[in-house]
Amino acid sequence: QALHLPEAKASSDGERSAAARTMSSLAATVKTKCTEAFAITHVEVIDFSDSACSGAKLELIIVSEDFAKVPLIQRHRKVQALLKEDGLMDEKIHALTIKAWTPEQWEAKK
Repeated sequence: QALHLPEAKASSDGERSAAARTMSSLAATVKTKCTEAFAITHVEVIDFSDSACSGAKLELIIVSEDFAKVPLIQRHRKVQALLKEDGLMDEKIHALTIKAWTPEQWEAKK
């Protein structure tokens, strides 16, 4: 399981900004919630957030056998419902790109 978090931009004094730490923490929270809720074989959360937006911009790649025979829209709805439980979708995440695949689909895309 991979968690890709880009390095936060350094401020003038060389320290990572509080916003960057929050976004990295948010990506880790999303990964943890998905790992606990689905039978994950692979998960990546990539944080594309910048200071121009008030919420996080995340890309989630989630691979699970739970998605077998489940239409793509239903996969997305399951993930969104999970993240709405704690208010993440309403309060902290501005944009979320979801790539929800079965293990077979993931292998074909590699």
